[in-house]
Amino acid sequence: MKYAIGAVCLVLILVVIVGWLVSIYNGLVRARNGYKNAFAQIDVQLTRRHDLIPNLVETAKGYIKHERETLEAVIAARTGAVTAQAAATANPGDPAAMQQLGGAENMLTQTLGRLFAVAEAYPDLKANQNMMQLSEELTSTENRVAFARQAYNDSVMGYNNKREVFPSSMVAGMFGFTPAALFETEDPAARQAPKVQF
Repeated sequence: MKYAIGAVCLVLILVVIVGWLVSIYNGLVRARNGYKNAFAQIDVQLTRRHDLIPNLVETAKGYIKHERETLEAVIAARTGAVTAQAAATANPGDPAAMQQLGGAENMLTQTLGRLFAVAEAYPDLKANQNMMQLSEELTSTENRVAFARQAYNDSVMGYNNKREVFPSSMVAGMFGFTPAALFETEDPAARQAPKVQF
């Protein structure tokens, strides 16, 4: 009888420990899925941004005939950003992919800034209704990207915190929960949305 009570107590202790480990594991999975979902929101906004740029370039082409280099730089930066976005979408949170995406988006923001600076010298382009509408949509999208980036970074911070605190860190190590990278910009000037005025 003593052995039966001891065995029941041992089984109960094991059940509690396993339940506790399962709870920690599930919390880590939920946190990981949360930051992946947050990245999906960034992905939607970046796709929208990238889709607006060819229309913007086409509108500007008719007016900025002598600024081919600027237009080509915008197109090249967009291509690089789309490629980096695809890599980050395939593996959200991967440090290398997120760094590549941040760099490509910085380059795109800088080249768009150059395009808008050049466009200032062309009053007809500034007055073009299509250009004004595209510029407004791009500014709105930049704001959405900033909000989505903040939500993603908050989710990543929550996941990384959960992954690193004891006792979750032991479970995270056993089951291969790797750290997720923030979506950051390295250039302080690129932290601001491009100023679009027409």
